Amino acid sequence: MELHPLVIAVAPNGAGKSKLDHPALPITPGELATAARECLDAGAAMMHLHVRDADGRHSLDAELYRQAISAIRRAVGDHLVIQATSESSGLYAPVEQMEQIRKLKPEAVSVALRELLPDDSGLCACSDFLAWLSRERITPQYILFSAKDLTMYEALMTRGVIPDTAHWLLYVLGRYETGFTSAAEAILLAPASDVATPWAVCAFGRVEHLNAARAVTLGGHVRVGFENNLYLKDGTMALSNAQLVAQVGDVARAVGRPVADAHLLREMFC
Repeated sequence: MELHPLVIAVAPNGAGKSKLDHPALPITPGELATAARECLDAGAAMMHLHVRDADGRHSLDAELYRQAISAIRRAVGDHLVIQATSESSGLYAPVEQMEQIRKLKPEAVSVALRELLPDDSGLCACSDFLAWLSRERITPQYILFSAKDLTMYEALMTRGVIPDTAHWLLYVLGRYETGFTSAAEAILLAPASDVATPWAVCAFGRVEHLNAARAVTLGGHVRVGFENNLYLKDGTMALSNAQLVAQVGDVARAVGRPVADAHLLREMFC
């Protein structure tokens, strides 16, 4: 298997965690900018970004995103791809999720198909939105939580709802397992499909690094960070998101796989 360059993405905060979960969880624009610089230095090519409102709640507000992105760009320039989330977190209906992304026009966005299209009544709106992403050259990453989601993705590709333009997949391992903990063997499900689209994995809990390492060796890409896991491979709590990124870089070096930077990532997927 050809070891094409590995993309390491970092998800530094997520929608639900707080400083009570980890005192170094970055939430403010300044904290996110500092985390971006550290993770870039550790080998990340992309930041999967969540922002919070004044009460600390998950938000898709375009202006809050602009404030965070501006701070990150001042810290790292264009040396990280910044991927906005469209996650509802139980707060946004599909039309609101799509509206906020249209307002923001990010470089890249993560899209959970099961959220944007919970039933066929929203098919036209979802199709229009995905076509708009393609026209605006906003690179989507389709989030797949289960084999059912993969089947849905394949069907929407066949029907032309998902444009046949640059995109990639993220297999989220363990989102609906007890305690949000991924099984150690979950990675084996990810590359089992015949889908040729580039893919990445993220996993929950202390087996995050094990699944990340397997993805590295199987030719996939990786997302790590405090959104899903706070622990290093030795079981101790990580001091920063950058430590989780650096662990994956160590695996890549050990197997002789080059690590992509943001500029190469844009050439590969954007």
